[in-house]
Amino acid sequence: MNPFVILFYQPIINLLVFLHNTIPGDDFGWAIIGLTIIIKLILLPLSAKSLRSQKALQDIQPKVDELRKKFKDNKEAMGKELMMLYKKEKVSPFSSCLPLLVQLPFLLAIFQVLRDGISNGSFERLYPFVSAPETVNTVFLGIINLETPSIALALTAGALQFGQTRMLTHKKQPKVPGSADEGMTSMMNKQMMYMAPVITVVFGATLPGGLTLYWTMNTLTTLLQQIFVLRKKDSNKPDNDIIDVAPSSPAMSNQ
Repeated sequence: MNPFVILFYQPIINLLVFLHNTIPGDDFGWAIIGLTIIIKLILLPLSAKSLRSQKALQDIQPKVDELRKKFKDNKEAMGKELMMLYKKEKVSPFSSCLPLLVQLPFLLAIFQVLRDGISNGSFERLYPFVSAPETVNTVFLGIINLETPSIALALTAGALQFGQTRMLTHKKQPKVPGSADEGMTSMMNKQMMYMAPVITVVFGATLPGGLTLYWTMNTLTTLLQQIFVLRKKDSNKPDNDIIDVAPSSPAMSNQ
């Protein structure tokens, strides 16, 4: 049997059916929400570490800009100095990518479960101890069909993604005079703050509503975790180093 099926697809469909059978209300949407919370708890140590690393990268950004200014004519020396700085500060510039990569198999498994049509009785991969339901209600809250694209969920996911990204990028950094790279970094952060939600909405509006619901809840839980982790970290620092958090938006939040 395909390793992907054994490791991801089969556990996902079994857990979804188990949650659907267990949670009152006969609403498959609550099963997806329950699945999101369970996966989030499993990946909690990884995502918390990633958030702390992203915050640490923000904290050392003035030092990074200073090195880029100092070695702007020597790219090789700049690279070595940057690696030494990251090693000294114990941060990785690629740490934010890992949670997203880990999420991909779960997203693909949920997509395939919904694509195969769980409401049509595709339960041949259920474990012996998981009972196949007679029917599955895939209309969440009686409004949103989780087997077809949902614009409302896509917009909600985009709004949460904006809030999550803005919290990570909207921080006042000391300026380094003469550093062109500082302006470039600021511009890239602003582009990411707006592009990530747009991409989330575009993809969310074309994927099954159940997958978008999963991404919405994942982004929401990531945003809440982000608030907790970053504020806890900032509580040990002077007031002038607190993140400038935007007003909360109405989940893609991250890694």
